Amino acid sequence: MSSETPFQINVPDEKLTALRATLELATFPDELEDAGWKYGPPLADMKRLAERWRNEYDWRKYEKEINEELPMFTRDIDVDGFSTLNIHYVHKKSESVDAIPLLFCHGWPGSFLEVRKILPLLTASAPEHPSFHVVALSLPGFGFSEAPRKQGFGINQYAEVAHKLMIALGYNEYVTQGGDWGGLITRKMASVYGGRHHKAWHTNFPIAEPPSWKSPLFFLSFLLTPWSAEEKAGLERTMWFRTKGRGYFTQQSTQPQTLGYSLADSPVGLLAWIYEKLVLWTDNYNWSDDEGSGDIAFPDIAHSIEIVLTWVSLYWFSRAGPAASLRIYFELRGDCEDIGQSPCIPMGASFFPKELIVLPAAWLRKSNNVVSESHHKTGGHFAATERPDELVQDVRKMFAQGSPAFAIIPGRTGYA
Repeated sequence: MSSETPFQINVPDEKLTALRATLELATFPDELEDAGWKYGPPLADMKRLAERWRNEYDWRKYEKEINEELPMFTRDIDVDGFSTLNIHYVHKKSESVDAIPLLFCHGWPGSFLEVRKILPLLTASAPEHPSFHVVALSLPGFGFSEAPRKQGFGINQYAEVAHKLMIALGYNEYVTQGGDWGGLITRKMASVYGGRHHKAWHTNFPIAEPPSWKSPLFFLSFLLTPWSAEEKAGLERTMWFRTKGRGYFTQQSTQPQTLGYSLADSPVGLLAWIYEKLVLWTDNYNWSDDEGSGDIAFPDIAHSIEIVLTWVSLYWFSRAGPAASLRIYFELRGDCEDIGQSPCIPMGASFFPKELIVLPAAWLRKSNNVVSESHHKTGGHFAATERPDELVQDVRKMFAQGSPAFAIIPGRTGYA
């Protein structure tokens, strides 16, 4: 393992100039009358966003803020059968000497920036709650991490990179938190490295296999037990996603390169592709132009729409380009469909009503060692951005004094 290198984002001026020039030449499609969101992002939204991105959005301002706020580094990680990848990550330690090492793992269309709101909360030291040393990596092919150059870079390799990063940082024992692909990757880490290194995992993307005749008593109980209001709403949300919100998954998991040409060539295409998810996958989260919103990922920004442009800009300026981030769907598609054997280490789960897949908690308990469970009345797919306080409270609860996962890492209770 190589030593770490401090990292600062510094997008070349010529890339900023080229982006504005490309946006200047953007061509927009027509739109049906009164279409709203029925067919995708409204034309008025897209024109307003593109105009803001071209003329008013100041990438240098947010680049500077990110550099000043997040301690970032890169490090070479050797991946079995795939040579070496240079991995970008955030690493912030708590002042608590016995803080718990925690890996935060993002998904798509997120990034390491999703840790920004929860980072100061997780690392905060107080007698009332445990504290954490936090590592948030950019997955290979995302952000400023190097992308794999060979086919077949699957969930085992993503898990290997994340695990080896924690070991390289001196965290031989650690816990994890993740959603979306991050939830599946940390789940794989729990299966492969659980017990000796990976001690417990928490996810806001809790998925499980439905009841089957493999477990006759559980299956009969499932058939005879009435649905609760929360379970009905969750299954309705899941059905919406599977019938009306999953087209992107089919494309990205079968022909990602075809889509990649469009996203790498057209900033407006990339903007529409991601903006759609940021709106439809959240629980009425405010991505609008309204000033004075208190529910924004960057508290010092007057216009919360700037968050959208920052997220999309990160993909546009990413090290490997936006097409590289799509390939995870091709390589990991089977892991999303087939849950397989569940890890034995302690698990924590946060249920948010506007997650993409919201299954009954009993299904999760049947096949996982669930020791902490929280159900929320609001919140969607991007919990770390939408509901950071609630997500952090859930993580703290899982490792707090008196909980089953308290002191799961010897000598690291998380308390000062």
